[in-house]
Amino acid sequence: MDLTSPRVIKDIATRFGFTFSKGLGQNFLLDSTVLDKIVEAADIEDGVLEVGPGFGVLTKHLAQTGKKVVSVEIDRRLFPVLDYTLEEYDNVTVLEKDILKTDIKKLLEEEFQGGRVSVAANLPYYITTPIITGLIESKLPLKNIVVMVQKEVAQRICAKPGKKDYGAITVLCQYYTEPEMVCTVPAGSFYPPPKVDSAVLAMRMRPEPAVKVKDEKVFFRVVKSAFAQRRKTLLNCLQSGFSADKETLSKVLEGIDISPQIRGEKLGLEEFAKIADAFLERGIV
Repeated sequence: MDLTSPRVIKDIATRFGFTFSKGLGQNFLLDSTVLDKIVEAADIEDGVLEVGPGFGVLTKHLAQTGKKVVSVEIDRRLFPVLDYTLEEYDNVTVLEKDILKTDIKKLLEEEFQGGRVSVAANLPYYITTPIITGLIESKLPLKNIVVMVQKEVAQRICAKPGKKDYGAITVLCQYYTEPEMVCTVPAGSFYPPPKVDSAVLAMRMRPEPAVKVKDEKVFFRVVKSAFAQRRKTLLNCLQSGFSADKETLSKVLEGIDISPQIRGEKLGLEEFAKIADAFLERGIV
């Protein structure tokens, strides 16, 4: 069956009495070209973890690679649908789980026995950020993460210093991964169509973080503080996040050739690393 056909999707929904949930962000991608791009970007080696299979549209494309596919789905109403749409594939396992409450490291060990795993997903927009940050911060043995997200989220994660989209999540993702926006996807490529355009975001996991820091907690605390109040100078932001007076902070920043009057959005990962290490050396934590 052609799961990229709106008519087929409607027929399946009618057959199983399924109604699409806005609360769960159920907008299924029906563009076969984009589906192929997701599979290609995932570059599946030992297997793939899928988040939110829906009717199995992306799942089917992933399964056609012949690699093991483990899909995590929170909506139990979809299980009879997936039994129907994926019945010809014996390399697919669908688990009823909430990805945000799942021990993913344990799941990967049980299902893939330590293999190099890719993540592929058409993510519900309302939990995009917690899923991405959770996967990255958990330091899982992943090869890459390829996800469909809101276009503006992809732009934010791929942004360069000085751009309006550049923020704390940009630094987090670029610290651990090499992100790339594979393609943009119009709302009309989904059923039901969402209200915004989307993009395929590919994040290749770095073997080592992009910059070396003496303490990651201090590094990310500096980053969080720098972006907490975007209109304020770096000095004022850091004073709000750390227990030190302006004079001390100014001297530390000037000592590493960073202007106290600059704004955080102008700094690259290397500058944030220099600040974090300098703070640690001076006991500003």
